Amino acid sequence: MAEIESLYRLPLPGVAAVANGLRLERRDPDVVTFLIDRNINYTNVCNVGCNFCAFYRTRRQKDSYTLDYEQISQKIRELEEVGGTRILLQGGVNPELGLDYYTGLLRHVKAHHPTIRIDAFSPEEVLFMEKTFGLSLDELLDTLIAAGLDGLPGAGGEILEDDVRAKAAPARIKSDDWFRIIDAAQRKGLYTIATMVIGFGETYAQRARHLLKIRDQQDRANALYGGNGFSGFAMWSLQTEHTRLHGKAPGATAHEYLQQLAVARIALDNIPNIQASWPAQGFKVAQAALYYGANDLGSTMLEENVVSAAGGHGRHRATVRELVRIAVDAGFTPAIRNSRFQIIEWPDAQDVLARDAQNPEAERAVGAGQ
Repeated sequence: MAEIESLYRLPLPGVAAVANGLRLERRDPDVVTFLIDRNINYTNVCNVGCNFCAFYRTRRQKDSYTLDYEQISQKIRELEEVGGTRILLQGGVNPELGLDYYTGLLRHVKAHHPTIRIDAFSPEEVLFMEKTFGLSLDELLDTLIAAGLDGLPGAGGEILEDDVRAKAAPARIKSDDWFRIIDAAQRKGLYTIATMVIGFGETYAQRARHLLKIRDQQDRANALYGGNGFSGFAMWSLQTEHTRLHGKAPGATAHEYLQQLAVARIALDNIPNIQASWPAQGFKVAQAALYYGANDLGSTMLEENVVSAAGGHGRHRATVRELVRIAVDAGFTPAIRNSRFQIIEWPDAQDVLARDAQNPEAERAVGAGQ
């Protein structure tokens, strides 16, 4: 613990050099990966009311919504047209939805979009279902898996220290429940990813403990569940522009983000894949992150509503061309992966970057919208 905490007080160039060296050892040193997917928020109705969320609505607000299955299918068809392979399916904790909505949605997607992987329902949503539908956690996950669930997103992690969570969102899922649900998902062979959000005003010690808890859970999964632990680690900085925390939480600078990323690469010696976050940090900082421990650019997303709503910016999607350029300009070979970080395609970078302005992808340059 003390060793990890001490890294925050060292000059960043030295910490970055160590992190980059570990990244080159643990992953292919020449390759940067990314995923083509879409984040579909099936409802914005939520009764948790996190202070740092600008996305949620109460059911009485005029712009609240719940998507029907055909609306979700239309979004997936758009993803399929650009070669996407995975959807993140997440929403608010909507007390009006029954278990049949969730299981029916999973079955609908599997029946109509059989090539699309479904990573759905954050631990917060799973906790709501467990409390509401009268099923044990094992029974609930088995029901969702039978309907078509492939994995759980890592949302709701933020800082896994309850003192921090109580100040930012008193009704938010507690850290013990987050790990309990993640552990059960890993035991059942589901995909999971570890996450972290900095900028709530947490201390270096609290950041270090968050990383140690993630590392301990990964050790547990590797030992007990045949290595089915976290597929990767994703981190971003708190966005507060349109939230109740605006002016109350400090957020995090680009320097802090890169520092935390480097510390994570060093501390998380059992998680090989570390993502750079362009939706929160912008393309330029995400590109720099490839030399601070990151080996992955996350995904094109096609759609993202939660981080962008809180941040008050338009960075809700990226094109293949943009992510290829970030990787190539940084000196790496880009590769398209699946959600398990297995490479499924090697795009022709020269061909992708040669697309002219008639292609909408060429209308935005790296760094646009920052």
